[in-house]
Amino acid sequence: MKFSIGEFSKMTSLSIKSLRLYHEKEILIPAEVDQFTGYRYYNEANYEIARSIKILKQFDFTLAEIKEILEECSEESDMLSYLEQRLKEVDVKINRYNEISRSIESIIQYERESAMNKNSEFEIEEKDIETILIAGHRMKGKYEMVGEGFKLLGKTFGRFINGKPMALYYDGEYKEDGADFEACFPVRKGKDTENISVRELKGGKCVALIHKGAYQTLGDSYKKIFAYLNEKNFKTKIPTREVYLKGPGMIFKGNPKNYLTEIQIFINEEAA
Repeated sequence: MKFSIGEFSKMTSLSIKSLRLYHEKEILIPAEVDQFTGYRYYNEANYEIARSIKILKQFDFTLAEIKEILEECSEESDMLSYLEQRLKEVDVKINRYNEISRSIESIIQYERESAMNKNSEFEIEEKDIETILIAGHRMKGKYEMVGEGFKLLGKTFGRFINGKPMALYYDGEYKEDGADFEACFPVRKGKDTENISVRELKGGKCVALIHKGAYQTLGDSYKKIFAYLNEKNFKTKIPTREVYLKGPGMIFKGNPKNYLTEIQIFINEEAA
């Protein structure tokens, strides 16, 4: 039994244009081509191939991939390895798109909250910070590791802590890894341990700004404070301090949009 290209098109729901393309690409070769008229005729075997092509196109295989699969597979069960590989690729894309979706949602939420909170922003201020006694655990690595430092300090000095946690940043730039920073707590008293330094942290004049929001958005406040420093032509010194006035608790993380972090950048008054 043979079928004209029009009949075959209706049977397979493939357009005549597509059937001609598949013939040209040697993906679906008609059972017979009339040498005088050039008419194409198809048979049952062509029908099964067309069915496989439709399935593979549904899974976004390219024509080149479809041709390779059809040449190497004699029956549908042989296609399993190709389908399993495509499933893995699809899963990777789904996970990636989910990450992108979450990032976009975060940006939209942050921008909306920023627009709503413009009138309630904290002001940059110049102030004097007193010298305080601290317990500090110096670390090198990724910034998010600072939480482990706070846990160590809390476990070691618990009842002697008398202030908010802070971090000292000794680098003059952002580092993805290998950053040099120190987790600290003000303490009433204490002695050095193997991993913790108890000492006086010298005060002085600083430019400070309280940032309201998630830690990932601190860059906006750093931009404001650096613009202020440059405008005033202040010379600064490290370490930079971040004082965590309100953040995640030991059990509940709370709402990041309500976190309060005071950025303190100290001025080199001798160079002023």
